[in-house]
Amino acid sequence: MQFDAELLLLAMAPVFLACIGWEAWHLRRTRPGARLYSWPDTLCNAALALMQQAADKLAWLAIIPVYAFVHDHYRVHTWQASWVSFAVLFVAQDLLYYVFHRCSHRVRWLWAAHVVHHSSERMNFSTAFRQSLMYPIAGMWLFWIPLAVLGFAPTQIVAIVLINLGFQFFVHTQAIGKFGGKLRWLEYVFNTPSIHRVHHARNDRYIDRNYAGVLVIWDRLFGSYVEEDSHEAPVYGIVEPLHTYNPLKATFHEWASMAADFASVRGWRNKLRALFAPPAWAADYHARRVADPAPITLDTTMNERNTAAFQTTRRP
Repeated sequence: MQFDAELLLLAMAPVFLACIGWEAWHLRRTRPGARLYSWPDTLCNAALALMQQAADKLAWLAIIPVYAFVHDHYRVHTWQASWVSFAVLFVAQDLLYYVFHRCSHRVRWLWAAHVVHHSSERMNFSTAFRQSLMYPIAGMWLFWIPLAVLGFAPTQIVAIVLINLGFQFFVHTQAIGKFGGKLRWLEYVFNTPSIHRVHHARNDRYIDRNYAGVLVIWDRLFGSYVEEDSHEAPVYGIVEPLHTYNPLKATFHEWASMAADFASVRGWRNKLRALFAPPAWAADYHARRVADPAPITLDTTMNERNTAAFQTTRRP
């Protein structure tokens, strides 16, 4: 099956914009006090999307030859264009997207790019446009190399990645509730707005869950699925709020923070943590620095400092 995914997404652009317009009108009419859209936030999302698209165009020029080299020299199979090959490509890429997405929440280097998508405190269709131009630097493209090994050509890899991301636009909304009745089965197979709202929430119950791209079966299989609870509304944003609508600050704030932490901690073990530990390490380190500005050394682990700080705060 051959298709031009870039042309397909370009043709879908009016649909995306129409969805944003409808959702903004619908939510203003049905939830007037919620302020689920704001011009500064939406314009920031649009600017981030344009920056990311420009960066991706340049990045693909360097990355596609890498895929081509792997495909030409290391592929294990040659696929004929068919619905079967498309199905294999679709499922394989969606699984790899799950791996990438989960790693992006557990490895700070990857999170430095992905945090852009989560830093808005609103959840609406325009949030889907909130992407980072730093994904190529973070290494997102490395996760698709196995597709070349499986025997898929670079154009097919790029196409399926774009299709997967295009689908995800439609799960960034609060205007659609959980599917019930005859549509309930969708919540067991596909990523849905309800499932993805959980993913964008920073509540303790929801944080770092539901990494699905298109298929939610991976979350259910690997234990990362949590259902949206009608008694606990998602609270959107990140643990360390951004407090700006500047797209450049949204893009680079975590990279700057990571560099500062790398410079301030002592010992290579801690410097590696500053780059590759889960993002929670950084949030905890920043909280500890506020309470005690002394730099962390290899002899004073984060857990030891956590215990000491906790005991200090518990003293009468």
